[in-house]
Amino acid sequence: MQGTVDGFSYGLVTPLVAYFMACLGGALGLRCTTRSMLVAQSWRPGWLALGSAAIGSGIWTMHFVAMMGFTIRGTPIHYDKAMTFASLAVAIIMVGIGIFIVGYRGARGTALFTGGTITGLGIASMHYLGMASMSLDGRLQYNTVTVAVSVVIAMCAATAALWAAGQVRGFLWSVGASLVMGLAVSGMHYTGMAALTVHLHGTAEPATGESPANLLAPMLVGPLAFLLLAGVVVMFDPLMVMGKPTVVPVERKPGIPAHTHVQHSAHRLRLRPRRTVEHRESRTPQNR
Repeated sequence: MQGTVDGFSYGLVTPLVAYFMACLGGALGLRCTTRSMLVAQSWRPGWLALGSAAIGSGIWTMHFVAMMGFTIRGTPIHYDKAMTFASLAVAIIMVGIGIFIVGYRGARGTALFTGGTITGLGIASMHYLGMASMSLDGRLQYNTVTVAVSVVIAMCAATAALWAAGQVRGFLWSVGASLVMGLAVSGMHYTGMAALTVHLHGTAEPATGESPANLLAPMLVGPLAFLLLAGVVVMFDPLMVMGKPTVVPVERKPGIPAHTHVQHSAHRLRLRPRRTVEHRESRTPQNR
């Protein structure tokens, strides 16, 4: 028989908290990606890795916070711990691949399309792998068209977010992009949930795996602590807030680079006293 699915058993609490987590992870990740474009090559991998972990953790936490409000009438829901945390690894790795492509190749053209596609596929893979970790007395089925729509939403959201990260226009610009990204990720999640139907077996066999209550502590405390630390890094780095380098790049100045002009000016300053002294010495005998 078909089970009755309820994705809002706690009302609007879980969707709003889930949206906030997606925005938080997106904002931190996008600022780290922007920061990586303003530093030397040796520091770039660290910032990109931090951004990948922030976005992946935010999306993963968003998914399972939203799943706290997901119930199926007639059967309890349990989760396989190994597969649950494997979905976190998939999210961070695939998001990281997309971010590294954009971080090194730029947020335009083929690099942006490739990075956004891989990142969006990582978001969708995390979602459906997390759904596969559920254990219940029934069978899950998905509508193929709706699933495809959810994947397209994830890809478009990731591409738009990476494009915004590459603009380097300031903190408020990234905040707006993270709000859009959080809305798109949440929309992808609930679109994927709309594609789900559950057929119950009606047996008395208990489902195996961890209950949501047992998974709640490690699921939330770990990623939340990491996002808090990433937020501290963002707050105490002025370039992360301003989104601009401290020195204007030479490429933006027309003509001769600034350092060449400074050296030339200093050379002229050193020569002037010599010429003045020589000129005065040459005139002294004539005056006498």
